[in-house]
Amino acid sequence: MLKRFFTILAVTAVAAMVIVGCKKDKDNTTDNLAEKLKGKWMPAEIDGQPAMTNEKSVFAFLTPTKGYVSASFAIHSDADIWSSRLETDVAISGNKVTVTFHPDEHNTSVHEFNITAINGNEFTANQKVTVTIDGEVVISEEKAFRLTKVTADYTTAILGKWECTELTGIETYNDANARLEFYQDGTYNYWRKNGEGQWEAVTNREFQNYFVDGTLLATRWKNQGEEELREWWEIASIAGNQMEWTALRKKDDGTTVTQTMTWVKVQ
Repeated sequence: MLKRFFTILAVTAVAAMVIVGCKKDKDNTTDNLAEKLKGKWMPAEIDGQPAMTNEKSVFAFLTPTKGYVSASFAIHSDADIWSSRLETDVAISGNKVTVTFHPDEHNTSVHEFNITAINGNEFTANQKVTVTIDGEVVISEEKAFRLTKVTADYTTAILGKWECTELTGIETYNDANARLEFYQDGTYNYWRKNGEGQWEAVTNREFQNYFVDGTLLATRWKNQGEEELREWWEIASIAGNQMEWTALRKKDDGTTVTQTMTWVKVQ
């Protein structure tokens, strides 16, 4: 009797493992792909390596045929992309998802995702990107991506004036001597502390723009008589009067470094 009991128990355990395994496999399939895609997604890995923050963009899928993209890329001398929630056309066929958008009247960007697995938190895909200018192909490349779903959104929480209190990692264009005020129209102002310890607005800029989508923060600016500059951050958190930024960057020697900035809100 005891032997029979353990035999039944073992069979039951195996059956349960099979059911769980089948459910897990089903959760990662491309069945009901349009529903699984709903939401915002951002690259976490590219060709098996962690995605640098300046390589990230946001793909949003709203319906089976419409979505939007937020991206800041200078991918070609004539094909700069600065897009905050730019509408995209979406086409789904089997496990292939094609996203098409037009940064301007001359440029067309097509992203073809051949999805290999997807669940509620991430999906993996082989992606082909084709960029054309006036019908001529200027970019054509294929890479393997892992994208994760973005649930937080700091679009509104970032509004207002912030003062940097700490910077770790390498310095890029930003350093710890900074105050930034973000406005709802996508512009911002920049202050620096002078030798007497007083905050002074930077007035030599032709423009200062930013966008936040989900956790991605992109900025661009141009000093008078100089080239346009850009920078990318990920907002780790905004809680009360404190904000944390992080960015994974690649150094000149090919190694990576994590940069962080801490900000407090100026009342």
